[in-house]
Amino acid sequence: MIKHFININDFSCDELNGIISDAIELKKQHNSGVINKTLENKTLAMIFDKSSTRTRVSFEAGMTQLGGHALFLSDKDIQLGRGEPIADSAIVISSMVDAIMMRVSSHEDINIFADNSTVPVINALSNESHPCQLLADIMTYNESRGPISGASVAWIGDGNNMCNTYIQASKVFDFTLKIAAPKGYEPDPMFNKDYSDNVQICETIEQACYEADLVVTDVWASMGQENEQNTRTSAFKGYQVDSKLMSCAKDDAVFMHCLPAHRGEEVSSDVIDGEQSLVWKEAENRLHAQKSLLLFLLS
Repeated sequence: MIKHFININDFSCDELNGIISDAIELKKQHNSGVINKTLENKTLAMIFDKSSTRTRVSFEAGMTQLGGHALFLSDKDIQLGRGEPIADSAIVISSMVDAIMMRVSSHEDINIFADNSTVPVINALSNESHPCQLLADIMTYNESRGPISGASVAWIGDGNNMCNTYIQASKVFDFTLKIAAPKGYEPDPMFNKDYSDNVQICETIEQACYEADLVVTDVWASMGQENEQNTRTSAFKGYQVDSKLMSCAKDDAVFMHCLPAHRGEEVSSDVIDGEQSLVWKEAENRLHAQKSLLLFLLS
């Protein structure tokens, strides 16, 4: 049976922790110069209809480090962007490669592609979720603080795809997630109703951050929302993660952001560049977490 990675809760906690443990070991091997050619002669198709920095670099470099090859396919390069049915593209592309990664606007498109693919499909970002980023985040927390089970995590800002994925992860990894979002930008109540045992919606950012082990945020206007920038800047005023807000969290709390970041908007420079920030390790860990994910799916 083909295993896809569309949402973080597609896998059990044991499976995800295994992937993360292997990712930490792969990182150690890479940093010590060990050559791993497990995916030699394997090809990953990377389908994009959104621009990317970390996703493209991490998956492409990861395949190279594992002895394989990655194909970059934008919507301008293939028929998928010219009206070919998604199912048809899935059938053809999956017959020629060993795995497929998709960073596209529509979550439904990824589901349709996976339903018609004969190889594993990875959601590298959709309008609904970003599970690869969560793998890297949990890996980073694990390296810094140990298992995240039982921890308190604060989400500050937009109830977007990253927030959705943290909601899913809270149940899988069994941590408490406290969310503070401006009115009108909260996560979809229909989405988080199944996670009420782990998720709390807070009225203030201080409530969400109180005694938190991890504080997370994201940009106020994501890709494709540029025309909403002024409206969102006004709505999100007061939702910046700064040193004052971090003081509400535990003394040893850490900060994460999936990047790109806008200093002076959702996060202050002294926080993202400060001692509590794990942002750069978090970004680097996309590489190793995804290498481990690829090995898991192709083993």
